[in-house]
Amino acid sequence: MNLKQLETFVWVATLGSFRQAAKKLNTSQPAVSSRIVALEEALGVELFSRHAGSFELTPKGVELLPHAQKMLVMADRFRERACETTSLSGVLRLGVSETIVHSWLSDFLQKVHKNFPHVDIELTVDVTANMRNELINRSLDLAFLMGPISEFSIQNIDLCSFELAWVCHPDIDLPDGVVPITDILSKPVMTYARNTRPFSEIQALSKEEDVDVVRLFPSASLAACKRMALDGLGIGMLPLALKKDEVEQGVLRQVASTWYPSDLTFTASYPREPLNPLAEKIAALALEVAMDFDEKTDRKK
Repeated sequence: MNLKQLETFVWVATLGSFRQAAKKLNTSQPAVSSRIVALEEALGVELFSRHAGSFELTPKGVELLPHAQKMLVMADRFRERACETTSLSGVLRLGVSETIVHSWLSDFLQKVHKNFPHVDIELTVDVTANMRNELINRSLDLAFLMGPISEFSIQNIDLCSFELAWVCHPDIDLPDGVVPITDILSKPVMTYARNTRPFSEIQALSKEEDVDVVRLFPSASLAACKRMALDGLGIGMLPLALKKDEVEQGVLRQVASTWYPSDLTFTASYPREPLNPLAEKIAALALEVAMDFDEKTDRKK
């Protein structure tokens, strides 16, 4: 019995697939099957019961799984103590919300390269709903998204929050001072994609207040929303911290209103098991960068 066999057992049990485990471990499916058979022979027990086209953990496999997980955790801790941070290596599959892309992602990637020179980041930019599913099925190792994720298998670390603001081209016809939300919704509104909290809150508001929204332009691209607002197409509901320069330059107007959506809260989220020390360290580094960004933003106010 060896750690590679235990690791294979944990990943097959976690992912529920020999094929997915082989992909995760960067090996072949026959190699995964061979390791499981060798482990079963070494232990003298059957870990999986095989059926036609499917398999499941045996009662003994269910009993032994948490012990195997603990052994891998201890092995990772042992290696971590024996190695310096700069010796960590590998590929980290990272999912990122576009709001983070337009705020502190570049600073974060530079810091990762400096602190973990042997780590490669495989970056995916997507909406939270998709990244949540990819974390749960282990297609991502870590994600910066609108969280937290209410799933027992996912660890969440609070990162930052963004205040949303109404902005538009200065020529858009709106009264001075505090503008009733009904006046704002009488114009086309550019906002986040349909399967996001900001979009859902606008829809809920329109139903509660019986307000007719002229037209919503949901988009997964903040850059597209900003461009439409700059071109005078309508009113954008966008993170204020990312639009301050345009407001200060006078090319966008910030509109005070009687209603605002909730602040966007972001977390660094990653699967609890199997333990991934690299995801833990990168998440902690992301928190440092996010806090630095918040401090810089506060100083500009």
